[in-house]
Amino acid sequence: MDAKDILGLPKTSLPIQEKKSRPQKDSQRKPDGISREVYALTGGLAPLMPAIDSSQLKKRPPSDEKITWQWLPFANSARKDNLQLYHWVRVVNGLPPTGDYSFAKYNKSVDIIKYTDEEYEKYLTNPMWTKEETDQLFDLCERFDLRFIVIADRFPSSRTVEELKDRYYSVSRTLLIARAQSSGDVAMHPLVKEPYNVSQEVERKRALSMYLSQTKQQERKDQEVLAEAKRITESRMPAKVAEESEAAAASNAGAEERAVSGDPPSSVQLPSTVVPSTTADNAATLASLRMLRVYLRTYALEQMVQAASSSAGLRTIKRVEQTLQELGVNLKPRVPTKAVCAEHLELRKEILTLLNLQKQLQYKEAEGRDGSYTETPGTPKDRTFIPDSMSFGGERIGKRDQKRKAPGRISEAPSSPAQSKRPRKLKASDL
Repeated sequence: MDAKDILGLPKTSLPIQEKKSRPQKDSQRKPDGISREVYALTGGLAPLMPAIDSSQLKKRPPSDEKITWQWLPFANSARKDNLQLYHWVRVVNGLPPTGDYSFAKYNKSVDIIKYTDEEYEKYLTNPMWTKEETDQLFDLCERFDLRFIVIADRFPSSRTVEELKDRYYSVSRTLLIARAQSSGDVAMHPLVKEPYNVSQEVERKRALSMYLSQTKQQERKDQEVLAEAKRITESRMPAKVAEESEAAAASNAGAEERAVSGDPPSSVQLPSTVVPSTTADNAATLASLRMLRVYLRTYALEQMVQAASSSAGLRTIKRVEQTLQELGVNLKPRVPTKAVCAEHLELRKEILTLLNLQKQLQYKEAEGRDGSYTETPGTPKDRTFIPDSMSFGGERIGKRDQKRKAPGRISEAPSSPAQSKRPRKLKASDL
C-alpha cells in the first residue's frame, strides 16, 4: 500500500514530456597555420586582405638558399636631397637586392610650364597681376601639384581659387600658342581646345551652393510646384488630343476630296499622329524648371524626356529605349552637358517619329489590302454597261463574242426579232 492507495488515486503514471533536442551548431574547425588566439579574435570571419595559403606557411625554403634579413641603406630617386635612409632587406645567399626603391614609382608630379623674363614681358603682362605674384603662383603650383585649394591657402595675397586658376591656365595657354610653330600644332591640346572660363565656374559654384543649401521646406515647395505643373499638363492632355484628332480628320477629308476631284495636292503634309506635338509639354516643363531657379541638368533631361514621350504609349517608349540600346547609346548620357542633352533629346524625338511613321505605313498597307477587292469610291452605280461587241443597230452577237463576254455583265440592249421557221420537207411516211 502506498500513498496513491490511501488517497484512492489511480496508479496510472503521468505522461513523460520528451525533451526537445536542440539543433547542433556547426562547429567550425580552426584552419591550420593560425594560432588559437588569433582565430578567437577574428571569430572565423574572413580577413579584409587575402589570406596566405596554409601550404605556404609550412613551406620551407630550399636547402641551397640561405636567407637572412639585414639592415641596409637604400637610395630613393624621388628625393633630391640625397638623404640616406635604412630599412630591413631580405638577403638571399649574401647578395643584397639592387635597383631603385620599390615605392619611388609612385612619386608622380605635374609638368609645369616655365617662362623666361623676355616671354613674360612680351606675352604675359597683365595689369591685374605683377610678375612677383605670377612667379609665386607657379612655384606653389609646382610644389603642390596644382591643388588649388592648398595653393589659395598658401598664397600671400588675397586671391580666390578661380582667380588663381584663371591666371595659371591663361599663362600656360598663351605660352603654348606662342612657342608653337603653327596654330594647328597645339589646336588639340586641352588647354587650347577648352580654355578655362572663370565666369562659368563662378556661376556653377554659386548654383551648386544654392541647391545644396536648400532647406527641407524649400525642397517640399519645389516638389509641390512640380506636382501642380504635372497635374495641369495632364488635365490639358485630353483637349489637346481631341484637337489633334480633329485636325487630322480635317486634313484626311481634304486629301480625299482632292483625290476624288483629281486636283494635285499643293503640299504633302503628314498626319498629326505621325509627329506628336510636344511644344506645349516642353513649354510647361521649362516653365516649371525656371521656377526652381537652380536644378541639375540630369533632372531637367528626365523631365524633358517624359514630356516628349507623354503622348506615346508604354510599348512605344520601350521600343525607343530598345532602339537606343541597339544604336549603342546610353539611356542617360554619361556627360550631361547642355549640348549632349540637347542632342540626346533630339535623337529620342527622331526615333519616336520613325516609329510613328512605320506604324502609319503598316496601317496604310493593311488598308490598301482590305480595299483592293471593294468597289472604287466615286463610281456611279446607275451607269449602264454596254459591251463593245454590241452595236446600236441591234445586230446579233456572234458565238465567239458571247464567249468573250465577262461573266456577270448583263446587256440591256433589245434582242433581234424572231425569224420564221422554214417548212419541213414531207417524207414518204407522211403521205
